[in-house]
Amino acid sequence: MAEVKSTNIHWHDGDISRDERWNALKSKGATVWFTGLSGSGKSTVASAVEQALCNQGIFCYRLDGDNVRFGLNKNLGFSAEDRAENIRRIGEVAKLFSDAGVIALTSFISPYVKDRDLCRQIHAEAKPSALPFIEIYVDTPLEVCEQRDPKGLYKKARAGQIKGFTGIDDPYEAPVNPELVLKTAELTVQQSVGKVLDLLAQKGIITTR
Repeated sequence: MAEVKSTNIHWHDGDISRDERWNALKSKGATVWFTGLSGSGKSTVASAVEQALCNQGIFCYRLDGDNVRFGLNKNLGFSAEDRAENIRRIGEVAKLFSDAGVIALTSFISPYVKDRDLCRQIHAEAKPSALPFIEIYVDTPLEVCEQRDPKGLYKKARAGQIKGFTGIDDPYEAPVNPELVLKTAELTVQQSVGKVLDLLAQKGIITTR
């Protein structure tokens, strides 16, 4: 957990409760955390889920691993420490979206179990009560990810041009008990989207599939 350096701060609850907000907006918030190797299909599936939810009039927003590094996390690199801080910040931002009644769709490699567990903890300790945190493991074999290599990163990593690349010379720690596993080498994008929507409906986060 990041060190708290702020002093003389006090939590202000405001005048509207989460339940009042959600009931007024007719929506429920949650964080759907897509994790997997680069090229596994995280962003592709998350984008398609975002489109499907929007088509149903459901509030949602996608936080993408590369996109946030253009702004919020542009001061972070790819060391283990910076990766941990990158994920912690996203966990906090996703919690805020969720509390506001938005389904936050996050697509990040997030290779370390402890960092993903911290994000789950952040949601579990949210005030006034826990927020839903759904971990989805996009389980795609390394060789398939390398064949796809949409950004050409594996090629650079194999050539030694990128150091500490997940799956090549840095580990990826697969989730132990994710809420859902998507094997995108065997499923179409729409089949993957269907599984995510089914899960959200089962958990009562959305009312229709």
